[in-house]
Amino acid sequence: MKNTIFNILFFLSISFSLFAQPAERVIQVLIAPDHSDLLYKKGELVKFSVSVLKNSIPVKDIAVRYEISEDMMQPLKTEKCILKDGTLAINAGTMKKAGFLRCQVFASANGREYQGISTVGFERESIEPVTTMPDDFTSYWENAKAQASKIPMDIRMTLVPDKCTEKVDVYHVNIQNFEIGSRLYGMLSVPKKEGQYPAILKIPGAGIRSYTGSVSDAEKGYIIFEIGIHGIPVNLSGDIYTNLYEGALKGYHTFNLESKDKYYYKRVYLGCVRAIDFIYSLPQFDGKNLITLGGSQGGALSVVTAALDSRVKGLVAFYPALCDLTGYLHGRAGGWPHIFSNPVNNTPDKIETARYYDVVNFARQIKVPGFYSCGYNDMVCPPTTTFSAFNSIKAPKEFCIMENTAHYAYPEQWSEAWKWVANFFNK
Repeated sequence: MKNTIFNILFFLSISFSLFAQPAERVIQVLIAPDHSDLLYKKGELVKFSVSVLKNSIPVKDIAVRYEISEDMMQPLKTEKCILKDGTLAINAGTMKKAGFLRCQVFASANGREYQGISTVGFERESIEPVTTMPDDFTSYWENAKAQASKIPMDIRMTLVPDKCTEKVDVYHVNIQNFEIGSRLYGMLSVPKKEGQYPAILKIPGAGIRSYTGSVSDAEKGYIIFEIGIHGIPVNLSGDIYTNLYEGALKGYHTFNLESKDKYYYKRVYLGCVRAIDFIYSLPQFDGKNLITLGGSQGGALSVVTAALDSRVKGLVAFYPALCDLTGYLHGRAGGWPHIFSNPVNNTPDKIETARYYDVVNFARQIKVPGFYSCGYNDMVCPPTTTFSAFNSIKAPKEFCIMENTAHYAYPEQWSEAWKWVANFFNK
């Protein structure tokens, strides 16, 4: 698992940006499966063709090693060899169950190691989650929302003149969250032109950071409320966010995991509902057209909020986190933040809490249309986990699957997402 852990950490380092694409490198390790659609039937053999290139020319006599594994699992097959002409054919075997099979190739040159990844799917539409829904799942969250709704919003909005444009006003927003004294902060971008507009709740990926407002999106004629989840202002400068992420909020994903009533994400999930309350209080909101949007942790929260709040009419979710969290306890990938890949967390109370926060159980309750996107090479939010959630959604779904992407999105994916948003609102 050493290489797997390294890859998790590597991709986590880029997970804070939805557009963090990999940089070009001097040596390219290209891997191509023998099915152009990267899809196989259970029991069907997979062959990978490997090319190691420099300046688009095969590199001769280069040392490589490769690993074949099921998604996030220990290697089933490993081998080291010298490529005489920069190419290699790999017989990768097969899978007897629905899931994903991954080939990783590492080439060594000039004291550095270069990596290539290709992942193929086996009957991805048949992947079923291992997470089960508690009998009181719905009543638990209904009660939690009812209690939170009693808390006054205590809205405080501050215009941010240097972020405003001739078409959009930007505000720093501070509202009370699910308990007295708990706050939720965000940046609100509103079209200046008189009228009423549809709204988008933009929900963040993992980490802690500042926000400047979504002016370009608001200029399309949308109200955009972009929130932070940690109860701290989102307009601060300096190193405060880095210091918090490396200090007091380090590992926030598992804070109080032993208790479903105290787990960190309870205030987060209910905070998203409170953000919907705030949007509905705005006179510029048209009162009906509202979607959630996010990637990774934000993709998870987009699904969760749409399931929790019927005022949400649609959603956009890129590679959602927090899906099928207990997968590692069943011999397969679990979702970010990979809680149960660490044996210290494998206790009955933590496993039970996870059931109440697993995105799969919210996906099972989605009733509104959604746009979903992910890639097979994602080892932050592994495809086994995202498809376990996608396959649990019975509402209308539109997919934009970019098979060879990892934990990032190409501009083309976002272009398709915004096209979906425009069409959704126009309907």
